[in-house]
Amino acid sequence: MSVCGEAVGAGSLPSELVVHIFSFLAGPDRLRASAACSHWRECLFYPALWPRLRLSLRVSPAERPRLEFLMRKCGWFVRELRVQFAADNYPSGGGGSGAAAAAGGEVGAAAAAAAGDGEAPPPLCPRWLDLLRTYLELVLCVLSSVRNNRNLQKLSLFGDISILQQHGSISNTYLGKVDPDGKKIKQIQQLFEEILGNSRQLKWLSCGFMLQIVTPTSLSSLSNPIANTMEHLSLLDNHIPGNTTLITAVELERFVNLRSLALDFCDFTAEMARVLADSNHVPLHRLSLLVHSVSIMHKSLDSMPEDENWKALTRNSTNLRVYIMAFDVKSDDMLRILKPSIPLERIHFDSYITCVSGAVVDLISRQYDKFLTHFILMNDVIDMSGFPDLSDNRNEDPLVLLAWRCTRLSLLAVHGYTVWAHNLIAIARLRGSDLKVLEVTEESIDFDQGELADQDVDPVHNLIEQVSLGLGRPWHAVMDIELLSVFTEPTRHFYREMQSFSEGI
Repeated sequence: MSVCGEAVGAGSLPSELVVHIFSFLAGPDRLRASAACSHWRECLFYPALWPRLRLSLRVSPAERPRLEFLMRKCGWFVRELRVQFAADNYPSGGGGSGAAAAAGGEVGAAAAAAAGDGEAPPPLCPRWLDLLRTYLELVLCVLSSVRNNRNLQKLSLFGDISILQQHGSISNTYLGKVDPDGKKIKQIQQLFEEILGNSRQLKWLSCGFMLQIVTPTSLSSLSNPIANTMEHLSLLDNHIPGNTTLITAVELERFVNLRSLALDFCDFTAEMARVLADSNHVPLHRLSLLVHSVSIMHKSLDSMPEDENWKALTRNSTNLRVYIMAFDVKSDDMLRILKPSIPLERIHFDSYITCVSGAVVDLISRQYDKFLTHFILMNDVIDMSGFPDLSDNRNEDPLVLLAWRCTRLSLLAVHGYTVWAHNLIAIARLRGSDLKVLEVTEESIDFDQGELADQDVDPVHNLIEQVSLGLGRPWHAVMDIELLSVFTEPTRHFYREMQSFSEGI
């Protein structure tokens, strides 16, 4: 094409027009289009095209060059940054598959915690050392790139690498080899505080399971104007030693505009509930709480909100909804935690050592029938006698009662607990099409002797048919558990759901 005798090509288009064209393209298409010429490549990283950056990083040395390039280009102006650090395969001292190593690591960590500080940590694994070393380098790369970004409005960091090192001595053992003088950890903590101190527009701060990035003094770096306008705060970290907490009730008083909050349950005290219930604070809409056996072991439930505190909080925050995830928490502790006035909308149990009792499920169905929408029950306890049966010695199955009482229940997922086929059919019929998600692993389903003895009916085919009819849509049991992050990656699932739960105000 020619205009006035001059050749006009893609490289001659004004930068503003190229950027406008890029704005209509998805990320991968934008990258391919930028290969057209050097001029288009220069337009690729125009700030208006990158208001948000969401990265899922493998903890691998191969990731670093690409990360450094992207952060160098976008880190100084991006408004929303979400980074997830994840190891592809968790190494363990004895080798084995990634999933097995992950489960083994978590069980081992909890077992070490249960045994007390006197028990020796497991032998050092060279692959773990390499993983941690790479992890620290990637975190440093991300934080150093945004340290002076004054446009940052949302910062979200998640590192599921740390969940396998729940006992402090194990973390310190590995970190002592990778970072013997603690310089990298101190640098990471300092960079994080600089980001907070330099922020001018930050409204969303979320940090989950990042290895020793947040300290009890981190939030003091936020100026009062920024703390006053913060809308979401998430601080989840089970590596804080002793009774140390990441935020106190006094510190929380600055966050008067907070609409959603996520904390370790042991850190959410009665005094915090009173602060949030004060008329000076805007109503809280979302509260996500992580209840962890290791946290309970090192801290105490004595300071948790009592029922009157929850009542006061819900009077000021009438639309408040609560999301709880419980890792290996004893049923006796859960019965203490589950106060009647909690507006509990979602609860997720994950067990590697302890099991949830039918009494806990029954209490949930009775107390939270007006609020509960999501119920997840996960158990990886290996027992020769089989999966625990919640309906044992009961006239009615607790899960059936849950489906009957909780009229807003829209998601039910079960793995590692016996679910009788006739009870599963009853659940489908009770909830019908309102139960949007029903995920039960095939190995969790059992049939009574009468169903198995009937030669004229295939029990499995009959189950699928009856549940499908009850739900009003095709249904099948979960055949491959590896496909569902809710079962295989509970921490990542909780963090992702917490983010969407908090944003859905």
